[in-house]
Amino acid sequence: MNNWIRAGMTSFGAALLITSSAAVAYTGQELEKGSKISMQQASAIALKARPGKITDRELEKENGGSGLRYSFDVNSHGITYEVGIDAVTGKILENDPEGKNPD
Repeated sequence: MNNWIRAGMTSFGAALLITSSAAVAYTGQELEKGSKISMQQASAIALKARPGKITDRELEKENGGSGLRYSFDVNSHGITYEVGIDAVTGKILENDPEGKNPD
């Protein structure tokens, strides 16, 4: 298979992964105007930090970083992790197993 076709297939697969993960509804869309990072970009950052399946996502005001963060529940190997991404800088703020009292 030539390299152009292989590169195209890889790009298509990555776009499909990001698009399918972005299809999950999320809360906090009204806060998007204050973010510099899109939900799609934040999803990609979260999945790079914690490979798995995003099961929940939200944009919320929360202490730490810029005060605006994307929060993801990522199921990885049967464990749910909370992955927080700063909505202004894209920095990973949290990447830990979800606690006993998930919010």
